[in-house]
Amino acid sequence: EGLTFFPSKTTPYFFLYNFPSLYKRFDFSTANFAKGKENFQSKSEMALSRLSLRSNSFLKPVTTALPTSIRRHVSTDTSPITIETAVPFTAHLCEAPSRSVETSSEEILAFFRDMARMRRMEIAADSLYKAKLIRGFCHLYDGQEALAVGMEAAITRKDAIITSYRDHCTFIGRGGELVDAFSELMGRKRGCSNGKGGSMHFYKKDASFYGGHGIVGAQIPLGCGLAFAQKYSKEENVTFTLYGDGAANQGQLFEALNIAALWDLPAILVCENNHYGMGTATWRSAKSPAYFKRGDYVPGLKVDGMDALAVKQACKFAKEHALKNGPIILEMDTYRYHGHSMSDPGSTYRTRDEISGVRQVRDPIERVRKLLLSHDIATEKELKDMEKEVRKEVDDAVAQAKESPVPEPSELFTNMYVKDCGVESFGADRKELKVTLP
Repeated sequence: EGLTFFPSKTTPYFFLYNFPSLYKRFDFSTANFAKGKENFQSKSEMALSRLSLRSNSFLKPVTTALPTSIRRHVSTDTSPITIETAVPFTAHLCEAPSRSVETSSEEILAFFRDMARMRRMEIAADSLYKAKLIRGFCHLYDGQEALAVGMEAAITRKDAIITSYRDHCTFIGRGGELVDAFSELMGRKRGCSNGKGGSMHFYKKDASFYGGHGIVGAQIPLGCGLAFAQKYSKEENVTFTLYGDGAANQGQLFEALNIAALWDLPAILVCENNHYGMGTATWRSAKSPAYFKRGDYVPGLKVDGMDALAVKQACKFAKEHALKNGPIILEMDTYRYHGHSMSDPGSTYRTRDEISGVRQVRDPIERVRKLLLSHDIATEKELKDMEKEVRKEVDDAVAQAKESPVPEPSELFTNMYVKDCGVESFGADRKELKVTLP
């Protein structure tokens, strides 16, 4: 239909995230681009002609498909705003929700500020780790912030969330304080887990956040258990259980999903597909990388996880579905900028051009920035000022967290057994009583 592609640095990433099957057919090497556009265009035309035979929905031009599509709500009342998602939802065994998302100026501004705080927090955590003030494992979330803010916009604090070890921003989204997050990262008393959990074990029970979990996939059966408790107690709430594409092949996922489907539990399983399980690309680890279809008999939905409004719409749809019909799977197509953890440079299994290409095309904060500017909700200067305020807020939180003391050595023996159980702890020779646990 008159579509012409011209090779550029971002072209491979457009295909990688929208048409992975086509991506595998093309040679996106620098040498191939240097030969000129003819070779690429011929391959494009051949592959796209095949695609058009299989689908009635043809590709949008690159210029309109890459950024979030923005359509002003034609009305004299300017308070509600309707935004159409850039990428359509793909459904399995259910009707896809509408691409038109109702929002407001206040909500979009909140998205920007919250994601900016999360991004700045993770950058600060990177620096603290390199300064050896954070020890052990540390998995950063920068690039995936739209998941945390979009999900919160669709649910309440009575809806439960449980996730893996990449949990910092989920904690902040649940209303956690920056100083509590940094204190926990540095193993200080003021931390959200009293300095005893570290990066992988954030927790906030009063906001129904049941923590990060270090064992791959271990949180999935626990999440289904939370959903069981909600149904047993006749609560009108749901549980969002987050896991990565690396955990999507775990047997416990399918065991938990089976019982959740049998009992129609209000369980929403969210696969955060950032395309790499540690250093292994999804196409190398999964025969079927369509994770939203993995439930077979359980409905699923594929979502642009870099679009906060698309995430909000999908989570709202999923909550309504789960309360009426039982479990559903959401596959959030997203990307992490850092490596798997701080010990992973993140550049041995992917190129720096790939990372910068995703930043240019899909960055969730930049998408919201463009939305704010195009709707005259904020000026460029106002957004810059907001980012400066966020930077100061994060710096102040780091300074406060550093002042918090480390837990007493006696804390090694607490939170291990139920109180008043009378358990005594001995040394290896069992002759000297070391401590009596409360």
